[in-house]
Amino acid sequence: MTKTRPWPSQESLDEPIEETSIFAPRFDEKGLIPAVAIDHQTGKILMLAYMNAEALAKTLETGDAHYWSRSRQSLWRKGETSGATQRVVEVRTDCDQDAIELVVEQEGPACHTKRPRCFYRRVDQNGELVICDEPVCKGSH
Repeated sequence: MTKTRPWPSQESLDEPIEETSIFAPRFDEKGLIPAVAIDHQTGKILMLAYMNAEALAKTLETGDAHYWSRSRQSLWRKGETSGATQRVVEVRTDCDQDAIELVVEQEGPACHTKRPRCFYRRVDQNGELVICDEPVCKGSH
């Protein structure tokens, strides 16, 4: 098993989390943190997944996006079976460090449906889903 990086707890910090230069990610009660993958060229959201401490550590160590599969309860490297990899350009965290943003170079489709990204459906005013790969769907409000 890969050693996970020992991050300090937010409670141990001497300054507010919003102002610190110390990386202290806050994982939820299941040991997970949401991670949004963003295309480094277009700025589009590609996918949302979750990381545990090991996935985050492996991502930082290797430069390849690693995630925790909640359904399989296992660590996985993006593209290990599909070949659609994510090379990490930059790792960011939000103001209270309870979410991760991965700016990535995406090779192949990001979505398991073979679409370029997972956010390919728009919810219309009636609550119906409309397939739309464009940033703004024609006829949307």
